[in-house]
Amino acid sequence: MKLIVPMAGRGTRVRPHSHVTPKPLLKVRGRSIVERIVDTFSRVLPAPPDDGVFVLGPDFGTEIRDQLTALCDERGITPHFPVQEEALGTAHAVGCAGEHLQGEGVVVFADTLFGLSGEVTLGDADVVAFVREVDDPRRFGIAVRDGEEVTELIEKPDDPVSNEALIGIYYLRELADLKAGIDHVIESDMKGADGEYQLTDALDHRLQEGDVFTTAGVDAWMDCGTIPALLETTGRVLERESGDARQGTVEDSVIHDPVYIGPGATVENAVVGPHVSIEEGATVSDAVVRDSIVFAGGTVENAVLADSVIGRHAAVDLRPESLNVGDHSQVNVELRS
Repeated sequence: MKLIVPMAGRGTRVRPHSHVTPKPLLKVRGRSIVERIVDTFSRVLPAPPDDGVFVLGPDFGTEIRDQLTALCDERGITPHFPVQEEALGTAHAVGCAGEHLQGEGVVVFADTLFGLSGEVTLGDADVVAFVREVDDPRRFGIAVRDGEEVTELIEKPDDPVSNEALIGIYYLRELADLKAGIDHVIESDMKGADGEYQLTDALDHRLQEGDVFTTAGVDAWMDCGTIPALLETTGRVLERESGDARQGTVEDSVIHDPVYIGPGATVENAVVGPHVSIEEGATVSDAVVRDSIVFAGGTVENAVLADSVIGRHAAVDLRPESLNVGDHSQVNVELRS
């Protein structure tokens, strides 16, 4: 069983927090997006993944590989790190997994979180495409079904005939068949409206070749692709996961749940919450913070913050307004009468 995770994108919509940390490695309530994905599929597949194939960008350093290796080692998974040298679309990104595209596996794009409650099986299908009903299907790839069987996959249709959006998760009986579809799309130069090779087109080629597709729903689908979405998703996860929320130190403070305080984090003389995630080693003191994220090692002092994201090792002092401070940044304000 293989888990294929394309994560070479630059995460431009969550900058500056993705300058140093790829978006899939950003923490949501103490656990990175990609860690949550790995654990979900280890739980719901008929067999846990043996191989984790993480498609990285060409400038991703050893620290990123080390984090992913540690994540896999803890779970008995063998990590692999193929590289997508040039961003040419979702089909191209998956195709960069190359020799690893064989055997049974799951392809999942690491820019959303999702909830799966029960075991997922292929049954009589070759592919299970995970879907979610949406109000505006024109923004997504969609699955068109006849009963339980999928008859067509369409990327961002102008006139959608279905509201079942493809959410970027596919369980495949044989990954080599997907590779054949990707090869067909690239060799035929089948670029989408954005000038890129789309995985939806590669999958639709396999569908037209006779592969049997079905769909499966998810309990929740939460976007992490923008700063507002990351904040909203963190709030939803805080509400869903109430256990083990106080791992740091809280002194002389008022906590309005849901709030997560990570290992080694400190909250002193503060009012925190609701919907605040204070990650490992962060500090909040003499401050009021709500609906915000303080990433690992960040510091908030003498401030009133809402709807804010404080990057790793960033420092905020005396700034009573919304902030979006990148990794290793510092904000100091002198108040004068």
